[in-house]
Amino acid sequence: MGLSPYNFENIIQMGTTTTSSNKPLGVIALAMISVAAIFSLRNLPVMAEYGLSSAVFYLLAALVFFVPASLVCAELATTWPKNGGIYLWVKEALGPRFGFLTLWFEWTNTIVWFPAVLSYIAATLAYLIAPTLAANKYYMIVMMLGIFWGVSGLNYFGMRLASWVSGFGIVFGTLVPAVLILGLGIVWLLSGQVSQISFNWGALVPHVSLDQSAFLAGLILSFAGMQIAGFHAQDTANPQRVFPRAILLAVVLIVIASTLGTLAIAVVIPQQQISIVAGLMQTFDLFFTTFHLHWLVPVLALLTAFGSIAAVNAWLTGPSKGLQYAAQESQLPQVFHSKNRYGMPAGILTLQALIGTVLSLVYLFLPTVNASYWFLSALTAQLTMFMYLLLFVAVIVLRYRHPDVARPYRIPGGKIGVWLAGGLGFAVSLATIVLGFIPPAQLETGSTLLYETALLGGILAFSLPALVLFYRQRKRDS
Repeated sequence: MGLSPYNFENIIQMGTTTTSSNKPLGVIALAMISVAAIFSLRNLPVMAEYGLSSAVFYLLAALVFFVPASLVCAELATTWPKNGGIYLWVKEALGPRFGFLTLWFEWTNTIVWFPAVLSYIAATLAYLIAPTLAANKYYMIVMMLGIFWGVSGLNYFGMRLASWVSGFGIVFGTLVPAVLILGLGIVWLLSGQVSQISFNWGALVPHVSLDQSAFLAGLILSFAGMQIAGFHAQDTANPQRVFPRAILLAVVLIVIASTLGTLAIAVVIPQQQISIVAGLMQTFDLFFTTFHLHWLVPVLALLTAFGSIAAVNAWLTGPSKGLQYAAQESQLPQVFHSKNRYGMPAGILTLQALIGTVLSLVYLFLPTVNASYWFLSALTAQLTMFMYLLLFVAVIVLRYRHPDVARPYRIPGGKIGVWLAGGLGFAVSLATIVLGFIPPAQLETGSTLLYETALLGGILAFSLPALVLFYRQRKRDS
């Protein structure tokens, strides 16, 4: 998940047959939308653990998940460009109950994601006070909850102010630090500083044991979100020509930016010292201290934290809009229809904040901040991949159920191409779910059995309400 305008509001409002501009989107514009939707600085420290071989992992993840997901969303968005987005696509293929399940998994993975990104913000802001606070559980929880409820409160007062915060954060909180971290890695090497990784062909070969492979689930999750490009694909003059080129450009830019940013961290910070929560600020801190520019550390901490706050803000209202859409289709109780005088779903926003507060308490029970961060990231990945499983099945089913529906953009290769894209995406999503149950050897997560039981319990807890509603709807329909 990047600093993305893609959320449930996009699902509902952007899946329309018209564009807001008189000019159709070109290759570069569509590619830039995708880059903004997916690339995130927060994900870089996770893969820095792998050093130079992270470049290979990024490339493989792009080929087996990133591109198939993009092609699938492009075909579905241009074929069914109506309100509802993912909900509508799965509903058309598998029925309204499975459409609701898809919507539910998308909402719940967003809620679980909140504490993870909030911990990143809190760890970043620790560099304004004392970097050691990033490992203090109590500081983390107080800061996380203060930010979360503050941003949630902002969204009670309508979308105008919230949208301004998100737009400003994208530019100054993500793009500026991204360019800076890439430049720092280059300057570090050119100035003759010691590199913490080796640059040779042997270092490119991935060496991953089973207990280290869990981080690959985080890599796949970092590439989730190409749906945003799919929603814009119908706004191109020639989808068959523009979209494949835009996908290629976006994939190249995101893979390059992610790889170079990851390597910049790996070059500066020894592998055993990389914090997956505060790794970015560790890099800035060490670099600026080495070159006697330490006064810039608080500036970067503020910018980076604000960028992630903008990301939280961008995703807060979206899920509630999605649930309202489901309620309008009688998939949820009528209480989810309620709005305040600003037109915002205050009840659902409060419910989200309460659930996020409870999830944040995970930081009190796991051994370390890094372990807590990873647990929530793994749970987010699990719920996200359940949504993708339904999505990849839907694209295959729709080719057979509605073969004659006009498709402005078709996945190349006919039915074989659809099976390849949908089947490969399904297999990778399933593998990601399995890998998520393996606690990383690099992190102190406590008992393996306890970790796996807690993760399974989290999945069941977030899935059970949807399954109950699914069953009740089935009884009503029968």
